[in-house]
Amino acid sequence: MAETPNPKGKIRSILVSQPKPEPGERSPLAELATKFNIKVDFRPFIEVVGVPAKDFRKNRLVLTDYPSIVFNSRNAIDHYFRLCEEMRCEIDPETRYYCISEAVGLYLQKYTQLRKRKISFGKGRLEDLLPQMLKHKEAAYLMPCADILQDTFTAEAQKSGLNVTKAVMFRTVASDLSDLADIKYDVLCFFSPMGIKSLFENFPDFVQGTTKIAALGLQTHAAVQDCGLRLDIAAPSPEFPSLVMALEASIKKGHK
Repeated sequence: MAETPNPKGKIRSILVSQPKPEPGERSPLAELATKFNIKVDFRPFIEVVGVPAKDFRKNRLVLTDYPSIVFNSRNAIDHYFRLCEEMRCEIDPETRYYCISEAVGLYLQKYTQLRKRKISFGKGRLEDLLPQMLKHKEAAYLMPCADILQDTFTAEAQKSGLNVTKAVMFRTVASDLSDLADIKYDVLCFFSPMGIKSLFENFPDFVQGTTKIAALGLQTHAAVQDCGLRLDIAAPSPEFPSLVMALEASIKKGHK
């Protein structure tokens, strides 16, 4: 990826390392393009690849042994039901589902009819689900997840006496970004350490120069700095709770 010759620091173009929003889906990052008349492109730096059923079987986990399932993402839902189908597991209609948020929970409608007494929603943290899970303390819980899951929930659940088993059902890999080799952006936005890893897997000789790096989350901040990059725009912070707010402030500063 080419360096951006922009000595004055004016932000004219941003590459967001996430998929492009669906038509009709509100995107605060895309709205920056209209508000400031700048270029904002979306390109996922990572891809999700499902674990094949033949590899999953090596874990000796029997999906039908778990009457309660904990979901922390839509990807987890997709790959749980994919593996159930590939392994010809008949899902018990009495299965209980515990979802990190209402949005994730409602996504279950793609695969099964929702029954209010069989589904619980968190408020964006898996820990929010513990009071509901403790009502069925005797149950065996399965948590479909990715290979790079940053997990503190399982330990908390086990401290509470719950039996929670993690099951890696999908993996996160670097996308092929070779077509971006000669394209210049003033800002690169990252949302996970894996995005930073993908940058260097695709462009091992990447030199930041005047390109600004924007990053969301402490782990992403650390990954930026561990790779010897300069962290120019960071969120959350006391001043900027969101990355969009931090980007907007940087755009305004550059346009003065």
